[in-house]
Amino acid sequence: MSGRTVHVGVDATSWSNDRGFGRFTGSLVTALAERDAGFRYTLLFDQPPREALPAGAAVLCARTRRGLNEAAVGKSSRSPLYLWTMSRLARSERFDLFFFPTLYSYFPLLGRLPCVVCFHDATAERMPELLFPTRLNRLLWRAKTALARWQSTRAMTISQSSAADLESLLHIAPERIDVVTEAPAPAFRVLEDPATIAASRARHGLPAEAKLLVHVGGMNPHKNILRLLEAMPRVIARHRDVHLAIVGDTSGKGFWDNVDELQAFVSATAPLAGHVHFTGYLADAALSEILNGAYALVFPSLWEGFGLPAVEAMACGAPVLASRRGSLPEVVGEAGLYFDPEDASAIADSIIALLDDGDLRARLAATARSRAALFRWDRAAELAEASFRRAVEATAG
Repeated sequence: MSGRTVHVGVDATSWSNDRGFGRFTGSLVTALAERDAGFRYTLLFDQPPREALPAGAAVLCARTRRGLNEAAVGKSSRSPLYLWTMSRLARSERFDLFFFPTLYSYFPLLGRLPCVVCFHDATAERMPELLFPTRLNRLLWRAKTALARWQSTRAMTISQSSAADLESLLHIAPERIDVVTEAPAPAFRVLEDPATIAASRARHGLPAEAKLLVHVGGMNPHKNILRLLEAMPRVIARHRDVHLAIVGDTSGKGFWDNVDELQAFVSATAPLAGHVHFTGYLADAALSEILNGAYALVFPSLWEGFGLPAVEAMACGAPVLASRRGSLPEVVGEAGLYFDPEDASAIADSIIALLDDGDLRARLAATARSRAALFRWDRAAELAEASFRRAVEATAG
């Protein structure tokens, strides 16, 4: 790149989203902007940003009528005017490269600008019926994915498991795929003050002395929370002091979810009513306190591209009981136990095995802390920069 500074435009419209790709956008771009490696960044927003942004990064704002997090949830989708507005904004600067941190917020670019798109996973291709409420939503996703695949110079993703899916399901050539990583935010760490953990439990209505299992994430059908709930009566019958905290947005204002089904199942299943707690969304500091007091994180998802809650839990010293599908074995390694996510008995067996064996739990907790230390945002930024360089060099001359 001849030693010159590369000007990168970044789609930052997902910055404020509290799902995994929103965390990825904010954390990775912040880490990129803090480096001095021959790049400068301009962040494009569809609404005036309310978040603290990295020093040194420039900002462009389109002021669309509805932002991404309002326009593209549930059965809704972004309008052609929204896409045109963002495309024009991206063309208003002379960028050397454009970066979409998530396919979810992708919009078509005008012209032949080198482009890197992060395809976090191919879950939508594996199980569209669990992610999209209507046939139209599925068709729009396919069209967006096809256009992004065609327009991207490099395809970024977040695990080797997802890289394999990009090749086999999205038919992206492996030589065009770059793998980066994710990492926990600084709030996720081992806390030494038991009083802080106890106070957090009290604030969220969680029993002080319970052996607490935690699930963190969206309430979408593919997260497979219903199967976890089906496993819990057998666990509770053996360990009466076990409680499950389900952490995530229950407002129904986000992606297509099955919150009503989950809450109805808990109400109708006698052992669960006093042992399952829906906490709602928790900010990082509060979630870290809950995870520090957790016996384990239970992650029964049918498929994940990475599984950031697992790394966050491990950073807090909590073992992970996880689905053996997708990226989770790759991310969790030897810091957890694995089960078939479609088998409620297998989920119960895994939980009971941990509850029955305190020494096993202690070994997994120690492994979890060292495993989490392998995941760093500065490393993710370094890998992303390598992808940017390959994209620029591929279109040079």
